[in-house]
Amino acid sequence: MEKLKSFLPHTLAVFCSVIFLDSLRYKFTDHPNTQEIFGRLNEWAGSLGADGLFAHSGLFSQYVIGGAELMASIALLLGLLPRFRRLQGFGALIGLAIMSGAISFHVFTPLGIDPNNDGGGLFMAACAVWISCAVLVFLRRKELGYGLGQIKEALLGKPISE
Repeated sequence: MEKLKSFLPHTLAVFCSVIFLDSLRYKFTDHPNTQEIFGRLNEWAGSLGADGLFAHSGLFSQYVIGGAELMASIALLLGLLPRFRRLQGFGALIGLAIMSGAISFHVFTPLGIDPNNDGGGLFMAACAVWISCAVLVFLRRKELGYGLGQIKEALLGKPISE
């Protein structure tokens, strides 16, 4: 059981990173599937009065989302090294946020579960990454708490114990 507890976080981190890094080739090269997805989302946002939100220069463009996925992957993979272990939790938090948005947009917008006619593979991958990131956040909760405490101490300028 101890071996499983020691390997599980690393396995989840690598799994999430592989999915995130694989998606970058679509997001950063203007792949037609990516254009279709973000185009549909942009049309939907435009119908709500938020035109351009998902466009190339929009707040949630494929490049912004891809950049966040790249940052999450870097943190998750750096967390494989003992010195940077707490980065895994932060990478998982970023991944959880990204996938929460992705799943929400698949479910609650006209995008739908199967925008690429791939049998819902993209949606299932998002769900698998979301679950993996949630488990990883739970497993790395102590490191995350320590890291958040360090940030608090740096911002307030006093030790946490006071």
